[in-house]
Amino acid sequence: MTSEDREVDAPARTPPIAPEDAPASFDADEDDPTWYLNRELGELSFHHRVLHEALDDRNPLLERAKFLAIFTGNVDEFFMKRVGGLKQQIDAGVTAPSPDGRTPREQWSAVLSRASDLFEIQDRCFAEAVRPALADAGIEILDHGDLREAERRGLRSYFEESVLPTLTPLTFDPAGSFPFISNLSLSVAVLTRDGPDGDLRFSRVKVPPNRPRLVPVADVTDGVADPDEAGADGASGDARRFVFLEDVLCANLDLLFPNVEVVDAAAFRVTRNAEVGRNEDVAEGLIETIEDVIRQRRFATVVRLELDADAHPFVREVLLDQLDLSEAEVYERSGPIGQKFCFSLADADRPDLQLPAWTPQPHPRLADVDPDDPAALFAEIRADDLLVHHPYHSFAGTVQAFLSAAASDPDVLAIKATIYRTAPDSSVIRTLIDAASRGKQVAVVVELQARFDEENNLRWVKRLEEEGIHVAYGTVGLKTHAKTALVVRQEADAVRLYSHVATGNYHSETAKTYTDLGLLTADRAVGRDLVKLFNFFTGHARHTEYEKLLVAPENLRDAFVRLVRREADRARAGREARIVAKMNSLEDPAMVRELYAASRAGVDIDLVVRGICRLRPGVEGLSETVSVSSVVGRFLEHSRIFYFHNAGNPDYYVGSADWMTRNLDRRVEAVAPVEDPELRRDLDAVLRTLLADNRKRWVMDAEGAYERRRPADGEAEFVAHDALMSLARGDVMRESLADYER
Repeated sequence: MTSEDREVDAPARTPPIAPEDAPASFDADEDDPTWYLNRELGELSFHHRVLHEALDDRNPLLERAKFLAIFTGNVDEFFMKRVGGLKQQIDAGVTAPSPDGRTPREQWSAVLSRASDLFEIQDRCFAEAVRPALADAGIEILDHGDLREAERRGLRSYFEESVLPTLTPLTFDPAGSFPFISNLSLSVAVLTRDGPDGDLRFSRVKVPPNRPRLVPVADVTDGVADPDEAGADGASGDARRFVFLEDVLCANLDLLFPNVEVVDAAAFRVTRNAEVGRNEDVAEGLIETIEDVIRQRRFATVVRLELDADAHPFVREVLLDQLDLSEAEVYERSGPIGQKFCFSLADADRPDLQLPAWTPQPHPRLADVDPDDPAALFAEIRADDLLVHHPYHSFAGTVQAFLSAAASDPDVLAIKATIYRTAPDSSVIRTLIDAASRGKQVAVVVELQARFDEENNLRWVKRLEEEGIHVAYGTVGLKTHAKTALVVRQEADAVRLYSHVATGNYHSETAKTYTDLGLLTADRAVGRDLVKLFNFFTGHARHTEYEKLLVAPENLRDAFVRLVRREADRARAGREARIVAKMNSLEDPAMVRELYAASRAGVDIDLVVRGICRLRPGVEGLSETVSVSSVVGRFLEHSRIFYFHNAGNPDYYVGSADWMTRNLDRRVEAVAPVEDPELRRDLDAVLRTLLADNRKRWVMDAEGAYERRRPADGEAEFVAHDALMSLARGDVMRESLADYER
């Protein structure tokens, strides 16, 4: 690690994204590529900010370990999706530059180099910071050679009885085919030979994923504790001494390769392209198409090789040759390869090494609603709109309660919902099935092309169809990314429509760690808009006019452009003008240009962008009034909030869309206005709280580098997520949060 990474009191800063020769002031056309930051490097910058949570020794130790695992998963997906896509473009001969002027090959080269720096930081963080600190806390991760002889004997017995029978060594015969290596599977390359003059032979042994990666070691001489009693990854229970399974395997290779010389053994892992076979314009036979995509991924092009830094040169030679890789795609790892095992460490029963546990709270307006009286819940929504904020508010007590009430209420006629991602054991899906069994009309739009959730969604499609539920798979050429539900209820005076428009998926597990917002409303105009939207999903109808909802690809882009330009017009007229936009990514060049124009007109703009941001803030003559922040902490910021000052009569919106070209033009998205004054104040408190964070908030400069905020001398530390938890518990009033101004 650099001294900056070791010394947490020094300013934390990520590398710049803009080229070194990018101008420092505006004197060119806005289409000039120097005014746009690179998307891929921007995403890696976000992963660097995530990794910094593991570097920061002010975080509890097991929280730091958790972020090593999160970083691993994030970058695995980045290579599968983004690097895989770049490699496809290169192979197809694509040379068209990105908005920042880089060709696919230039981007590919730049991200491979930047990723190498991040892997080095991660390995040093584990080896020099997290692992020693774990040992000091009584959680030792040992090398096999550090074990006592009795422990090695016990582990050998465990290996022989519980691991060896599951292994299938595959030796490569140059006259035959190379062993297949599955995506992200941890393997050991073993070099053997018959005697000192024999030829080297390469074998691949897959480390079994259904055995604990961290094997608990009992301090006894007659064996080890049963690793299966320690949980799936061996990091719970009473055991506090561990050794890596691959180390146990390598120490006992004589049992797998008897009567030959084992010359070397080295761990490695390959990452394959996940962008194969995707054609979102195909609707006919979509289930078969998605099943084929899943099959193709198993054999897709390798885009990364992680290899033990001490591996024999012959291992490297064989793998590069047989996997058709360049040297740039090989990452020598000095630490354990694939650090998702740190999730199991983070789950250990050590509250002294963890953040205080958080339990999502009941929504104050739903806490006293009788769950056995569904009419009471609908009466509460009918009285006033509700805004739910996860994980501060309980998913089970809000969204799940809304759907459960609809399923059990005899007056409900129909339920419609969109499913982009949901839990493998989904209470939402089970509720919809229950509703159908009670005679209600149920229609579900399941997006089969939700990347990496295709298999899960396919299973639910088949189950829903077996229950006689109307299932739609989305629309031709468009992904369905909207997060919406509609309940149609017969009441004494009329048929009423109850709507849920949200920023997050109907996923009970991610609702515990992703920050998302949802609007529950009986607004008839919003309900009518959702009726149109669901008819678009399931029938041959394409509505272009909506009363209140902003719907992509129909009116959402034009609406946001109009709202930004209105603020610019007000600023030119000398009136107060302000935009605050919170999203996951700001990638669309046209929206970046609109924000540049608004800034030049004098609009005060605060952007809270978790990940990718193409816009360069603080550039003289171009974006001097724009600030860009990114909050990275215990929860993943996932909500989208849009605020436009509108001469003191502000507009607020929440919904599923980021300002990315795909969200604005190639996906079905839904964004709803928030009109209730009380709920607007809630949104205002959330935005102010995020912008006041002086511990977990990073601020971008004009070169795309991020610097983490720190309390000024004499200033109290303020963490947005902690403050919002306190607000949900009722420890502080919303008005007190609003006192924190940027």
